[in-house]
Amino acid sequence: MTTSTSEPIETGLRAQAADLGFDVCGFADVTADWPQGARLAEFVAAGRHGEMGWMEATLARRSHPRAMWPEARSAIMLGMNYGPAIDPLAALEAKTRGAISVYAQGDDYHEVIKPKLKALAHWLATAAPCQVKVFVDTAPLMEKPLAQAAGLGWQGKHTNLVSRDFGSWLFLGAVLTDLPLAPDAAETDHCGACRACLDVCPTKAFPAPYQLDARRCLSYLTIEASGPMPAEFRAAMGARIYGCDDCLAVCPWNKFASVSAAARLHARETLASPRLADLAALDDAAFRALFAKNPIKRIGRDRFVRNVLYAIGNSGDASLAVAARALLEDPNPVVREAAAWAMGRLKYSAGPNTNMPSPLAGEGGREADG
Repeated sequence: MTTSTSEPIETGLRAQAADLGFDVCGFADVTADWPQGARLAEFVAAGRHGEMGWMEATLARRSHPRAMWPEARSAIMLGMNYGPAIDPLAALEAKTRGAISVYAQGDDYHEVIKPKLKALAHWLATAAPCQVKVFVDTAPLMEKPLAQAAGLGWQGKHTNLVSRDFGSWLFLGAVLTDLPLAPDAAETDHCGACRACLDVCPTKAFPAPYQLDARRCLSYLTIEASGPMPAEFRAAMGARIYGCDDCLAVCPWNKFASVSAAARLHARETLASPRLADLAALDDAAFRALFAKNPIKRIGRDRFVRNVLYAIGNSGDASLAVAARALLEDPNPVVREAAAWAMGRLKYSAGPNTNMPSPLAGEGGREADG
């Protein structure tokens, strides 16, 4: 699609974005003041970023959208709906099956969105010669505040973006340009007195509205944290084996949400509600095959199986002890420790008269490491 010479470039960009499959497009001025940089510095100074050392290392570059590229003048903010077909909280009821965050049940959104961003950037650079750079959650750019500035939604009390049209379910992408574009009106906060997202959090990860302590967040603990999960959070994890959607799923604005039109973002049948026993049996090759072109592949087999074992321990189903026992001598010490913990939890839930093997017994009665 091309735009006439009399048509504003912003109109052409919105039309192109829609043609490429984006559900919303807005523009923000990146030369304006940026108080979010100071707030992020406070977050890091308080240690709430946990093991995410890259946040501290790139803090200066995140301090302002122009810190990476001083010539940037405008941000084109794009949103793609990834609304699920079913309530994510329903997956937590099946104790012998794993609950995977909605965003990770289909293809990796980076691979879905980035080619579309590049196509839009190419169109812009051709239609109005300018410099462009594309971003999709892979560079030190604070996309959620930019999306709010561009009118796509607002950062709710859970710190995630909320849209009046799509609820909690928008993937974000950005195109920075040195071209001055007419900015859209920033979206205002519509949370009101609601605190559903704060109250539902199973680990109480919100010290206050609009503040998150990642060290208590199950998304951080199951994805970013590499070692054994602190014992205080394991039971609260339930069946969540990758991420947590609770604070997103309870948002009242989801009443306006719709199922994503992007087929690649739909849940794969194998990942919608997978059996914990099957996942525990994954070796590295099988893990890579199952999660090909999926974001879960990034954390690796050992961290993922660690999560699966915690969920097995929370299942209350003694039949899953077989899957846990098989990993008591796994080469990875974190997996071994998680297997022993799961065995102990299952023995406790099965009662004192169970014939379940000792949680620390490996083959031949040898004590498992970890």
